[in-house]
Amino acid sequence: MIKHLAKRFGIALFTLILASFMTFLILRAMPGDVVEMMSRSEAQSRGISLEDARKIVVNMLNYDPDEPILRQMARYYGGLLRGNLGTSMYSRTLTVNQIIAETLPWTLFVLSISLILSFFIGTRLGMLMAWKRNSFINPVISVYSIITTAIPNFIFGILLILIFGIKLKWFPLVGAYSPNIKPGFTLEFILDVLYHAALPILTYVLTSVGMWALQMRGAAMNVLGEDYITAARARGIPDNLIRKRYVKKNAMLPMVTHLAMSFGTMVGGSTLIESTFSYPGMGAFIAQATAQRDYTMMQGMLLVTSFAVILANLIADLLYSKLDPRVKTEG
Repeated sequence: MIKHLAKRFGIALFTLILASFMTFLILRAMPGDVVEMMSRSEAQSRGISLEDARKIVVNMLNYDPDEPILRQMARYYGGLLRGNLGTSMYSRTLTVNQIIAETLPWTLFVLSISLILSFFIGTRLGMLMAWKRNSFINPVISVYSIITTAIPNFIFGILLILIFGIKLKWFPLVGAYSPNIKPGFTLEFILDVLYHAALPILTYVLTSVGMWALQMRGAAMNVLGEDYITAARARGIPDNLIRKRYVKKNAMLPMVTHLAMSFGTMVGGSTLIESTFSYPGMGAFIAQATAQRDYTMMQGMLLVTSFAVILANLIADLLYSKLDPRVKTEG
């Protein structure tokens, strides 16, 4: 068991290092040099030469694209070893650590509630689809899943804003809480936070519940074809007992691992939805950093995203081997 854990942690650490290395190189290969863009703007606004403006911008950003890549990389990994992700190029006063500390909790808050709700609803619908596969429920949910998969989730977010935010004015359009409410662990603040997060959460749930339903249906159908289900029916065990103790219990095993992995991928996919709702989560800042070519912020936030995905996969792997004793954990 210890050998298995050490192997899995080693693979996860290697994957994280590789992800940070690839992120570092790919970001610097992106078109649109931030120094060049800002130098032209500074030269025009100050009436100075492009060369002088470039020197000013390099000092401002503390980033020189002409510096050898190995030296840039050594400074980057040196900061990582000290837990320092650098300072945002544009704010120049806020560190990436501070920005992540302020934005990540909002992203985790929305994603956690969304994932739990969509998983809870989707798995029950999927179980119903498998058990009553000849009813109208199957085609209805299948069509719904195809539609929600084909259309990007931020499109649903825009529709919800138009209907519930602008037309009906039931929900706020921006922010995580009202500016007139003092943050704190109070019922008023908690309810206000949930009120502001309602539309982003609803968007996640509406666009992912169909996927969970189809996955659960497939897992349950596989279990229904097993010999022990036929034997249980032959022994006269009631259908409700078979559904709960035999089918659902065994079909949920792969779903639990999918749940862990989905959380990691949702962290990375939160950019468009948070930007659509102007929600102050990490995804919105990733979109902003990408538009501004803020390499330092992009590196830090993409590293956190990679870490979330890798950690989720590690937890899913360990959890599955724990839940299913047929999976060996040695070697």
